[in-house]
Amino acid sequence: MHLGVDSFVSTVTDPTTGNVIGAVERIEHLLEEIVLADRVGLHSFGIGEHHRSEYYDSAPAILLAAAAARTERIRLGSAVAVLSAADPVRVFQQFATLDLVSKGRIDLVVGRGSFTEAFPLFGLDLADYDSLFTEKLELLLRIRDEDEVTWSGRHRPAMVRQRVYPRPVQDPLPIWVGVGGTPASFVRAGQLGLPLMVAIIGGEPRQFAPLVDLYRRAGAEAGHPPERLKVGLHVFGFVAESTQQAADTIYPGWHEMFTKVSRERGFATPTRLQFDATSGPNGAFFLGDPRTVADKILRVSEQLGGVDRLSLQMTNPRLAHDDLLRGIELLGTEVAPLVADA
Repeated sequence: MHLGVDSFVSTVTDPTTGNVIGAVERIEHLLEEIVLADRVGLHSFGIGEHHRSEYYDSAPAILLAAAAARTERIRLGSAVAVLSAADPVRVFQQFATLDLVSKGRIDLVVGRGSFTEAFPLFGLDLADYDSLFTEKLELLLRIRDEDEVTWSGRHRPAMVRQRVYPRPVQDPLPIWVGVGGTPASFVRAGQLGLPLMVAIIGGEPRQFAPLVDLYRRAGAEAGHPPERLKVGLHVFGFVAESTQQAADTIYPGWHEMFTKVSRERGFATPTRLQFDATSGPNGAFFLGDPRTVADKILRVSEQLGGVDRLSLQMTNPRLAHDDLLRGIELLGTEVAPLVADA
């Protein structure tokens, strides 16, 4: 199994000084995080896409290009690119260009996103939430797989015998489908034979086993070989010297982040008791010392019938840069070898 890190590039308030880290310094911190992930041997680093004041990741392709110029081995990708709100032609051009810059180290993970701000921002109707993604994914795959594209749909002007440039180093460019908990999304990914990236934000990871099995069955019924039906997990997580240290370091930012989202969506304010429960052996949060995190990764992989990739999403608005760097270092130097040796 391959391990990596995902980031939403959140704004950060330094927990020691109480000062908000400026945008320029925060981006420099992000690039330092990616360079370290490359140096300690992690497989991948992904950058999300949001259009909210608390994140700096509205243009992930630009951030990934900067990272590609500073790294040598690590795979870089989206986590996820909000395809519903984008033009598939431009998405392909951006990530094909990234593939050239990185010499073939790009993964494009596409999804509909967990927030809705992109829809009004780009003049889209939220009522078209599913049809936008379905149609744009179809076009994106046509552009990837065909030298000359003829296509028509509802949400974009038709293409007639048009070519899209540049072409990437990788042939084909890896395109993953990011999903939440909707069965239809798992089935669609399986039918298309695309690798699956499952975002596990709450509940228990083992609850996703029936959905992952549904994905694999749909892929098999569509005639896709098992090796094409890869499964990745995007999960919240953090690694520290001890489990208690990891929890105490992460909790303030976790509480701030989820309190804001809960208020927006009409949920109850999250508590430390809930945090401890979701960080426990069966919870969705992969938190603790290296052995604890490694054991949980292996246990969840077995519960889901095998996982090819797992990315820890370490975004936290109250996490000191040095603590995040140490978490990345521990993930690469201690957790990854434990998982590889199992």
